[in-house]
This record gives sequence, C-alpha cells and structure tokens, in this order.
Amino acid sequence: MGNRFQVTDRFADGAQYIGGKLRAGTSGRTHSVVDPATGESVYTYELASTADVDEAVAAAKAAFPGWAGATPGERSDALHRLAGILAERAEDFARAESLQCGKPIRLTTEFDVPGTIDNTAFFAGAARHLQGQSAAEYSGDHTSYVRREPIGVVGSIAPWNYPLQMAAWKILPAVAAGNTIVLKPAELTPLTSLMFAEAAKDAGIPDGVINVVTGSGREAGEHLVGHPDVVMTSFTGSTAVGKRVAEVATATVKRLHLELGGKAPFVVFDDADLEAAAHGAVAASLINTGQDCTAATRAYVQRPLFDAFVARVAELMETVRLGDPADPATDLGPLVSHVHRDRVAGFVERARGYATVVTGGEAPGGELENGAYYRPTLITGAAQDSEVVQSEIFGPVLVALPFDTDDEGIRLANDTPYGLAASAWSRDVYRANRATREIKAGCVWVNDHIPIISEMPHGGYKASGYGKDMSAYSFEEYTQVKHVMFDNTAVAAKDWHRTIFGDRL
Repeated sequence: MGNRFQVTDRFADGAQYIGGKLRAGTSGRTHSVVDPATGESVYTYELASTADVDEAVAAAKAAFPGWAGATPGERSDALHRLAGILAERAEDFARAESLQCGKPIRLTTEFDVPGTIDNTAFFAGAARHLQGQSAAEYSGDHTSYVRREPIGVVGSIAPWNYPLQMAAWKILPAVAAGNTIVLKPAELTPLTSLMFAEAAKDAGIPDGVINVVTGSGREAGEHLVGHPDVVMTSFTGSTAVGKRVAEVATATVKRLHLELGGKAPFVVFDDADLEAAAHGAVAASLINTGQDCTAATRAYVQRPLFDAFVARVAELMETVRLGDPADPATDLGPLVSHVHRDRVAGFVERARGYATVVTGGEAPGGELENGAYYRPTLITGAAQDSEVVQSEIFGPVLVALPFDTDDEGIRLANDTPYGLAASAWSRDVYRANRATREIKAGCVWVNDHIPIISEMPHGGYKASGYGKDMSAYSFEEYTQVKHVMFDNTAVAAKDWHRTIFGDRL
C-alpha cells in the first residue's frame, strides 16, 4: 500500500474539538478509525460523552451573540480566508479522506476536496446576500419589511460516506447566516471534520462557533438532537435513523432538516445515445464505490436498447480497476468497512435466488483480500418489488430492468419510497422535459448523472427527507424570517380599533 496520512500524532490530543481546542472524550469508551483498504486500525480515540456534548453546546451558545452580531462582511471575509486555507492544505485533506474512507486518491483530489473549497467560497459570497423582501406599504398605512436572523445553536449529524463535504454542507450555511454549530461526524470517519474545524479557527472564526463531538449516535447523537439549547438539527443519513432523529427533535420542537436515503432511477429512452448512457451508468453507479445517496441504482432501459445496454455496461464494469486508494491509477476503492461490505454482499447473494448476476457479485482475493473490496456488480431479471430494486444497497451494485412505454418508464422510476435524485437519457427535448416534470425527485439530470454545484440546492422528496443543502435555498433552513411592520399614520385611534371600541372611537 502507498503512503498514508499519519493520524496518531496529528490528533494526539483527542477527537473532540470544543471551544477552539482538541481534547479527548470522556465516555470511557474508545473507537478506532480503520483503513478499509487494509483492515488495520490507524487511530484509536475516546468517544464523546453526554457531558462533552453539553460542553460543546455551551461553547456554541456562548459564541453565538458575538458571531450573530458580526456584519455579513466580517463573516464573509472569514469564510474567504477559510477557503484559502483549505486550498493550501488540499493535499492533507485528500490523503486523510482517502485513508479513513478508502476513497481513491483521485476521487478525493478531484472531487471531495475541490468541491468543499468551492462550497466554502460560495458561502463566503452568500453571507453578504441574506436578504428579505423590499420594503413596501402593503396595508397602505404601514411599511413592512422582512429580516433574516440567525436562529442560534445548530446541532448537526453528518454521515461517513462524504465526511469532509457533508461537514462543510452542514457548517457553512449555518455559520454564514450567523449561527454557531456542534457537528457530530460519524465515528468511523471523524478526521477531516476535525481538520475543517481547525482550519476555521486559523481563518479567524472565533472559538466556539464551530465545535465537533465524535461519539456514538445513541449517546452523543441523541443527546445533541434533544439538547434544550440546540434550536435546529440537520441530519444526513439513512431514512431509518432519520425517523429516530425526527422523534427526538420533535420532543423539543426543533427546526429539522433531513437528507435521507435514495434509490436513484436512471431512465434510458430508446432514442438515447447508448454509449453515453452506458458510460454514465457505470460512473454514476460506482462513484464512491456506490456509497452515494444519489448514485444510479436502478437502470430502466426501454426494451429496444436493453440488451445492448446490459452488454455494454457489463463490459465497462469489467475494466474498472480495484486497488490501493493511494495509487492514482485506482478506479475503485474498498467499501467503508468489512461490516458494510458484507451487508452489500448479502443483498447480492439473496438476489441470486430470483435474478441474474451478470458481472461482479464477489469480493476480490489476492493482495486485496484483507480490504473491504467488492467488485462492480450488474444484476438483471429482478422484479420491481424485489429487495434489490426497492432497498438502498449503498454499494457498487446496479440493477437493470426493461420497460416498454414512456408512461411505464416514468411510473417505475417513481415506484420506490425514495425521491432524492434521478436521471433521464434521451435526444428528444420534449421527452426529457416530461421526465423532469414527472419524476418525483429533488434533482433530475438529463443525459448525465451525479454532478452537483454549489449554486444549486440538494435535497429530496418523499422518504428522502426535506430541506436543502448548498445554494442560497439552504438559508431557508438556517435563518428565522421576521416580519417588521411600522405604522406610518401617527394616529392614536385607528380604523381597525372599531372591532373593540365600536362607535366610541
């Protein structure tokens, strides 16, 4: 295996970042960061306790008045400095992300880290554009305007599949709007969240504005979501856990933002560019080893193209190079853990009883046998109501199914509980436009699948949750909208007072 990010010395003080300092957790329990490419532990740390969460929330609460009172320009300047520091440290971030997740270094270098820098730069600009409606005399006798105000301490929970980007998606809109935050990253992958918080301090963002507590979901996570001083929770993860987050948040009437699971359809009409669709399906189903809630998982292909599509996708999948994530030549890294690899393999093994595994469907041996690797897998012959079509596998597995009419293709695309992302492949603008209207998903690509940009919102329909990450729309989550109304008449007894005083006015 190639060079690895050195963790132990870097985080010798612990994996909690509270009030501007790294420190150890106090739960009395430890957890290990494991390199999924080798199965070896690279860092062991003490998990956060509920007392650590309390300290982090207290630090965020104490920092809130000062940060909320900073001008938009001051917050913007700090975020611009942060973007510059992230760019200077890009290589370290890329190597750390690759180590803890098993991501190929090409992915972290070309996608995760640049995307995070761009998102930071976007919110640096957006911080100066927190605007309400223009003032006007809507009643005739009053001037009304809208203020956007920060809401307070945000408690956010980020997932393990994109630890750096998801930390940024949670932190940036919150602090750009003047809030403070306590972030709980996944126990498997805390490194780049901690590095992000340290970079924010170096950029001049005050201590306590950004805090990171690394603990279990059941202990630290639930305590953070239920904390009475936390006014909003943002969670990204599975739909099952999202339901539990909602239950806990509801008890204290918190604002809630949920970005949950996905089962993205990839709809190929019979006039599509077959080669483009096949390449797109392979790339979109294997991005981040399939551990992406927007990854293509269900390819619905109109029957005239179906056999050719299956053959070409299988051929392309067989060229994908599994290997050391530190090697720039590696196309596909391991899954995040052996436990998760075995979960993915379980879906495929059960599918053998009712469907056909065209290619893949196994873990490689040889020099990769100690890692959590799994070969790119294509399945056909599954029924629409089968497990591999309806459930989120979260691995390098694509299921291909035929359809006949356009109506059927769109109906099948919508036929899961999820609605996070989808794509439609066609040369016919009217056909593609119909698909974008009728497919129920938060993002619908046409003749592509996966690209995201900071200026556009990300969030789902149905069981994929609600609320938006990225873009100016995210400020809807992280600001209070206040109506301010001034009387312009200077009249003591107003006409509407007749509802109380009648003819005594």
